[in-house]
Amino acid sequence: MANGGIIGPPNTVSAIFKDKVTTITSNGCFNKATANPAAPGNATVIAIAGGGASGGDAGGAGGAGGMLITECHPLPASAVPVTIGAGGSGGAHPPGSGTTNGSNTVFGSATPLTATGGGRGGQATSRCGQPGGSGGGGMEYNPVTPTGGACGFGNGTPGQGNPGGGLAAPGNGAAGGGGGKSGAGSPGVAPSAPTCGVQGGAGLDITPYLSNAAPYTIPNCGVYAGGGGGRPGGDANTGGGGLCGSTSPNPNPGVNGTANTGGGAGAGPGNNPGGSGGSGLVLVVEECQTDSGDKKAPGIWQMNTVYEFVKDDNWVQRKVSVDYLVVAGGGGGSGAGGGAGGYRASGYGPSPLQGTALTLGLGEYAITVGAGGAGAVNPSPGTGGINGSGTKGTSGNDSIFSTITSSGGGGGGNNAAPATPGVAGGSGGGAVLTGTAGAGNTPPVSPSQGNPGGTAQAPGLSTPSGGGGGATAVGGNGASPNSGTAGAGGAGAPNTILGPDTTYAGGGGGGMNACGSGGSGGAGGGGAGGGAPLGCIPNSTQGGANASDNTGGGGGGTKVNAGGKAGTGGSGIVVVRVPSDFTLSGTPSPAFTGSTHPGGDKIGKFTASGTLTIGGT
Repeated sequence: MANGGIIGPPNTVSAIFKDKVTTITSNGCFNKATANPAAPGNATVIAIAGGGASGGDAGGAGGAGGMLITECHPLPASAVPVTIGAGGSGGAHPPGSGTTNGSNTVFGSATPLTATGGGRGGQATSRCGQPGGSGGGGMEYNPVTPTGGACGFGNGTPGQGNPGGGLAAPGNGAAGGGGGKSGAGSPGVAPSAPTCGVQGGAGLDITPYLSNAAPYTIPNCGVYAGGGGGRPGGDANTGGGGLCGSTSPNPNPGVNGTANTGGGAGAGPGNNPGGSGGSGLVLVVEECQTDSGDKKAPGIWQMNTVYEFVKDDNWVQRKVSVDYLVVAGGGGGSGAGGGAGGYRASGYGPSPLQGTALTLGLGEYAITVGAGGAGAVNPSPGTGGINGSGTKGTSGNDSIFSTITSSGGGGGGNNAAPATPGVAGGSGGGAVLTGTAGAGNTPPVSPSQGNPGGTAQAPGLSTPSGGGGGATAVGGNGASPNSGTAGAGGAGAPNTILGPDTTYAGGGGGGMNACGSGGSGGAGGGGAGGGAPLGCIPNSTQGGANASDNTGGGGGGTKVNAGGKAGTGGSGIVVVRVPSDFTLSGTPSPAFTGSTHPGGDKIGKFTASGTLTIGGT
């Protein structure tokens, strides 16, 4: 065919397909993608079973659920039933029995793939760690009270996991760590031995199997099947295994494995129940089934043909995967604490709150950073008081980047008659008296951008008010009876997109309406609530604290009828992060700060509204 004077095949502009990642966290069916009929129809299937539980009454740690990785697995045209294994149940105290293995996870294709549940830890009535995907750790044997016999660790399933840890000398109070996908659990050691703790076997980072995948969201940053920590001093495992429980206060069971990781439960101390294993997971990585948004145009082209494709917006354009953190302005406090600004993120922070990274072209993007809402001034007696005209806190303003909008936090409720409710928002404002708390995640998005505010206790002048909601927790309720402490602000979310681990979007603490203290501000910049701590002098007050700037924290509430001023919500923040072969710049310069992560990624931070430019290198 003629093509600008050159003989050759016809030129086409076509999509570039990447692998599609499907995350399955509960029982159901999987249907293969059909976006690219030319794809081979194979997948890498990663099946992780439920983790084993730890034994009751000083039992051994649970082994991780088995991890079975099958590459080039053919997918049928029909739906595939999937069973996600539950974590094992921790042993009771007394009598130190009832501990169970984790359950199997099954991908029920024509050739079913079965990952074996993690082995339970040893328990008082049967001190052997049990075999499983990875084996459970053994429980120490006391020859003076030989219940259960002298036993060791449980073995792992070949190709899926490793053994648990065995025992040290009899009667020393030690317990073995659970086995993990990448290593055996450490053996129990005497408490006096020089050690950093009895560790569970390491899990496995599966992200190398996703190297050609389109942007995806998976639990626990892709590290799974870690064994539970043994005793003494076993740490939490990055693969989802629980840490060893401490000895006080009771009840203090071994720590559960993390949900949807297959992590084993950490060993518990004596006179306490065991912990439960983490539930399992299935990841299906389908070859070349997601349109990446990029295009390819091989061959030699006439300029007029290129012009027509560009005019129709169908020409090759370089795209970039952009991770983001978008936090809105926090709500102002009133009698109750203000709600945190909406929190939305990808790539970093708690995995349940991670959205999908954006795929964007090079060019300019408007950035809006929301301001915090103003705190209300509550009238003193004679100018409003308990039956007066107090106002609720002002809601924060939205923050926006591309298609991501985080909603401003809701203002705190007030005591005006009738009581004004807390305001709905990214996270909701707290309640005063008979008023209701503001709803969070308003308008709704997935993953959720926030939580509701806390409620007040029974009506009356001395009612402690509720705290504002935060990114990861509901605002605290006012203490009962009507004295003591108002509700704390809901906790925010930690995030490492900038490098350091920084927490954002904590709710404001509620105001205390009588003798007592205001609620503490939620981690992530929430302002503390005020009260009347100075000997309950009539109408004395301590105003609510302002939230921290550029955290999206909610403002603290204040005593409602003493003329106090509530705290102002914190302003929001927008952060973007791209791979090393792209550039980020922004204006105006006071609002934008650019940096390069030690790993090479480019990072842009906006503390006020401006314009972001994404370029190539």
